[in-house]
Amino acid sequence: MGLKIAIQGVKASFHEEASLKYFGEDIETIECDTFKKTCELLKQKKVDYVVMAIENSIAGSILPNYNLLRDYKFNIVGEIALSIHQNLLALPGVKLADIKFIESHQMAIRQCEEFLQELPDVKISESSDTAASAAKVANQKLTDTAAIAGTLAAKTYGLNILEAKIETNKKNSTRFLVLSNDVEEQENANKASLSFQTGNSVGSLATILQCFADQNINLSKIQSMPVIGKRNEYDFFVDVEWKKQSDYDAAIRKVLKHSINFNIMGEYVKNDRI
Repeated sequence: MGLKIAIQGVKASFHEEASLKYFGEDIETIECDTFKKTCELLKQKKVDYVVMAIENSIAGSILPNYNLLRDYKFNIVGEIALSIHQNLLALPGVKLADIKFIESHQMAIRQCEEFLQELPDVKISESSDTAASAAKVANQKLTDTAAIAGTLAAKTYGLNILEAKIETNKKNSTRFLVLSNDVEEQENANKASLSFQTGNSVGSLATILQCFADQNINLSKIQSMPVIGKRNEYDFFVDVEWKKQSDYDAAIRKVLKHSINFNIMGEYVKNDRI
């Protein structure tokens, strides 16, 4: 068996699908019930990498995972963009009219709100993972319960697709990060994830953002998180992209002069192809 990849969720989850897309078939995915557990395994060097969802095009940023990135200080060595199509899954022979309960991860439920609103008599319950919900329906042979999950989960657990692509936005996608204990030099790196703090003076953040603009660096993502225990202080997480390495290097030198606790979380190859 090849690399060990820690994922939140179970077999056939979107995290496993993203891992297979990035690393190929020769991997062993290590199932974890929480994102923190994946980080602990990587910290203890029991796995080679963590694949972690960081944002969804509908539900937005997964804020608790930014806290994990800050706390564990792993290196971001890659990213995966995965098209997310949600399906309503049930045991073979079960019809939509038989369904009294639907289970899935809270983010998947949010992604399918319009479809679920058309089922007012069905009770919707949150679970830890989309694929885990599918496994529960299959293992417990629940004839009155359906799961919202992907096609890989349907195939893996022998469930039928009652309704396909029930997500509200058909261009729904999730971005995943690949985390490592080690820095991996990438010759063609053209994207970086950075974190920093600023002073409280007027225009302090704007000054830093202008440093990127002056060097033709594209700011593709910005996320702020409160600094724990410090009122009115924030960590800023940004993703930047560049065409010329010299422009990026110059921008970093400028930003260092205006920021506090600056950290390069990872430099890697942009990989946003669905």
